[in-house]
Amino acid sequence: MAQPKPTDPTKMGVGRAIAVLTSGGDAQGMNAAVRATVRVGLYCGAKVFFVHEGYQGLVDGGDNICPATWESVSMMLQLGGTVIGSARCKDFRTKEGRTKAAYNLVKLGITNLCVVGGDGSLTGANMFRTEWQELLADLVKAGKITSNEAKSSSHLNIVGMVGSIDNDFCGTDMTIGTDSALHRIIEIVDAITTTAQSHQRTFILEVMGRHCGYLALVAALACGADWVFIPEMPPDEQWEEHLCRRLQDQRGRGSRLNIIIVAEGATDRSGKPITCEDVKQLVSTKLGFDTRTTILGHVQRGGTPSAFDRILASRMGVEAVMALLEATPETPACVVSLSGNMAVRLPLMECVQVTKDVTTAMAEGRYEDAIKLRGKSFENNWSTYRMLAHVHLPETKSNINVAILNVGAPCAGMNAAVRSAVRIGILQGHQMLAVHDGFDGLAHGLVEPIGWSGVAGWTGKGGSNLGTKRTLPLDLLEEISLSITKFNIHSLIIIGGFEAFVGGLQMVQAREKYEELCIPLVVIPATVSNNVPGSDFSIGTDTALNTITATCDRIKQSAAGTKRRVFIVETMGGYCGYLATMAGLASGADAVYIYEEPFSIHDLQVNVDHLVKKMKTTVKRGLILRNEKCNANYSTDFIFNLYTEEGKGVFDCRKNVLGHMQQGGTPTPFDRNFATKMGIKSILWLTDKLKECYRHGRIFANSPDTACVLGMKKRSLVFQPLAELSELTDFEHRIPKVQWWVKLRPILKILAKYEINLDTSEKTAMEHVIKKRGQVPK
Repeated sequence: MAQPKPTDPTKMGVGRAIAVLTSGGDAQGMNAAVRATVRVGLYCGAKVFFVHEGYQGLVDGGDNICPATWESVSMMLQLGGTVIGSARCKDFRTKEGRTKAAYNLVKLGITNLCVVGGDGSLTGANMFRTEWQELLADLVKAGKITSNEAKSSSHLNIVGMVGSIDNDFCGTDMTIGTDSALHRIIEIVDAITTTAQSHQRTFILEVMGRHCGYLALVAALACGADWVFIPEMPPDEQWEEHLCRRLQDQRGRGSRLNIIIVAEGATDRSGKPITCEDVKQLVSTKLGFDTRTTILGHVQRGGTPSAFDRILASRMGVEAVMALLEATPETPACVVSLSGNMAVRLPLMECVQVTKDVTTAMAEGRYEDAIKLRGKSFENNWSTYRMLAHVHLPETKSNINVAILNVGAPCAGMNAAVRSAVRIGILQGHQMLAVHDGFDGLAHGLVEPIGWSGVAGWTGKGGSNLGTKRTLPLDLLEEISLSITKFNIHSLIIIGGFEAFVGGLQMVQAREKYEELCIPLVVIPATVSNNVPGSDFSIGTDTALNTITATCDRIKQSAAGTKRRVFIVETMGGYCGYLATMAGLASGADAVYIYEEPFSIHDLQVNVDHLVKKMKTTVKRGLILRNEKCNANYSTDFIFNLYTEEGKGVFDCRKNVLGHMQQGGTPTPFDRNFATKMGIKSILWLTDKLKECYRHGRIFANSPDTACVLGMKKRSLVFQPLAELSELTDFEHRIPKVQWWVKLRPILKILAKYEINLDTSEKTAMEHVIKKRGQVPK
């Protein structure tokens, strides 16, 4: 879709009205989408209306369609469900009902409709738009509206945002609510795992997904399930024997539990439903295992939205408003979608058609086509699951030894990366070696073989089971080279943060002196700070972000019933402001201070004055986030004292330093999945490199492309040489020189109701974010 010409965003919405509604099944994050739509619409000068109770409210009109204000969406961000309500509406399916809806919109001067819902809701919106002219003609003919009213409302613009926990809409990598639903599922699976291990039980869990197996598939990856049933790929004819054999094999390897995930729409090849009870009877009868079933049901829709869903929904809300205000009578209805890191607009009905094509492919038995039509993300998840679950241990060994070590501070997801790397390495025929305590352990010979069962259950464990230290190899190169020779190590996987990056670089630079270091190595970014060059995201960052967001929710809630209060919260990240910025978006912060965006005492005073003014309205709580190293002089204590002094008589202040709790906890579904894929990709890459570097009976790797960082860039996992990345790195402050997420910061100011007076560089950033579709996390 062609980009529109730059427009002054403060002039775009003048004289225009937008209505926002939520329809179909509720999904966590819908409120964040509504909030962003309202606030950005108001910022752009448009009138914004709530439509309560979905399409039913649109048909009934009256108080169901009411003006939205800035304050009316306060404290919505962290709420699950949909505050403005959703309802199934039979009336809207009739022309008479749609005529009533058109009448209600025309009388209020609304010609822009933003719909948050599933494919059925969005298809209904497109039908409404298609017959709009006809509906207006009928209303004029019946004398309900005048010709002038019809003329002023001559066309209806439609933009959709997909809210569905099933992630069943083609054209977007993720739908609003999916990540939160995965959080609910994994929380329950983790809880069930402990009781299953205690009694050596098999648990069969049914998750939602009548037509789409995304939740089941990703949950299976995130918990290391033994088997998963999804609608897109029914099991082979002899699946019963295969399933029983696999469960027995797992028990034979020492596993004390089995987990089986069943999507509610799962069937066999003949179309017969496969239920939890069916699987339970099979396992109990044929194997005699103690077996239990759990149907998760609507708990998957409940609870507070994850940080990812809040940011995704907020970003989509911004894009939706821009799409509406830029639309012309010829612009087709579009849906705001996520493609890798990019928010894009796609033709609505094309996406709906592809979604229908998936159903057709499944009905016709074209299962491989169904998997591909779901999109690259779904296809990658399926291939990853098959690689880890369909185990056929090789009969011959490769005689290759691959060592894995963790470096730097621990973070959630490290263990998942080790697990997948070890198991795929074993499947490649390699011997896998575990190095304890990072480079220090490698230097002192803390190296031992690690097998298949040695990493059992590691996916959901936080921290680092291998142990990790911040020690760099520079002063230990002699000892490290001796250990590499002693243990006959042919390649290295280094999992960690900025120390892992620097340590890998030091190893490469020492290759000229130590020939033993001429082996392929790969660095997998794993740090809460998200500051490793070469990757948009690091393992552990999503978990830390959710911890900060959940803590901020609790902090704000603690002020309920008290007088007006402002909280100053310090986050981790070193000099990198990623955590603070994204947590600010996810928790609705009033200001976020980071190193990458320098600020002065004047800026602090502007922020304080803004908050004082805001707190004199109905707003009772304020939130200020500060990255730990954003400024050496304007410390957390300084900012706390400043806000305390200037807020006297209006609000009081509280201070919170979150500290190491951000590094702890069990990894989120995203971090488990991301780490699993990174571990697999690294082993496959090393296997290829080892073949390339095999010379005259030994491994010799000395070219730049044999020492790389494995990173996520847009939609793909890519390998980039350490030497090349060093030129793009600010070593003094331990951050990349260019960071994509900085361009999202103007959204923070808009959603916090600042009267924005941006300088040239900030205007460019704002246009990139609001007008030219900036990037979003994941």
